[in-house]
Amino acid sequence: MARGPKKHLKRLIAPKHWMLDKMGGAWAPRPSTGPHKLRECLPVIVILRNRLKYALNRREVVQIVMEKLVQVDGKIRTDPNFPAGLMDVVTLGPHNAAASDNSVDRFRLMYDVKGRFVLHKIDAKEANTKLCKVVKQDFTGKAVSYIVTHDGRTIRYHDPIIKRNDTVLLDIRDGKVKDIIKMNIGAKVLVTKGKNRGRYGTLVSIERHPGSFDIVTIKDADNNSFATRFDNIFAIAKADGKPLVSLPKGRGVAPTILQEQQARNQ
Repeated sequence: MARGPKKHLKRLIAPKHWMLDKMGGAWAPRPSTGPHKLRECLPVIVILRNRLKYALNRREVVQIVMEKLVQVDGKIRTDPNFPAGLMDVVTLGPHNAAASDNSVDRFRLMYDVKGRFVLHKIDAKEANTKLCKVVKQDFTGKAVSYIVTHDGRTIRYHDPIIKRNDTVLLDIRDGKVKDIIKMNIGAKVLVTKGKNRGRYGTLVSIERHPGSFDIVTIKDADNNSFATRFDNIFAIAKADGKPLVSLPKGRGVAPTILQEQQARNQ
């Protein structure tokens, strides 16, 4: 009989996109409860120790975070298991460092075309904004409209044109909405779940299936079409504009097995 929340995570059960080696011990860091789900996040300890190699072990990670050198979305995080997720800005350096300080590293968590988290390096200006998908729109008991974003933020008194599944450009310094991307045909979208996670392209069509899952068709930069569920996509640009955040290399096109083999042989 379960008594309280689970506190451990076996390494073999950990999400595959963390890319932890099988022989690195029996245990993996279990993310703390936070803005992102366990299987849709990357803990700070995995970022520092396994991805960036800034630390050799957990003890060094704890020393780094207790020096207040890690910020997620502009807030100092001293929990080594804090869950960072899609579109989060991870800053490594002093909290009050100047924008021109080259010793500060800034990354945005994105997916590559294989569905794995990648730390995409960004500059100081871009580190002030992030894209958030609206997952809920409702009213409080006193009829105040509010929206909830994919990273757990609640924004009250929002623009009434913002609806569920739209994307907002957020200034992480003050939490204000700077721009809105409507989820319409022609918008540039990123796939965040399923087999096509990490691919992005233009939204071509939306098929409504009452009582089941709505299906969308997306066309990538090489005119390859693929389908996924409507809930799996995240708008990143308007139909006539560029993406509001910089994207990892690869143009969102998933290479075939033969193309990967040719690239390795070159």
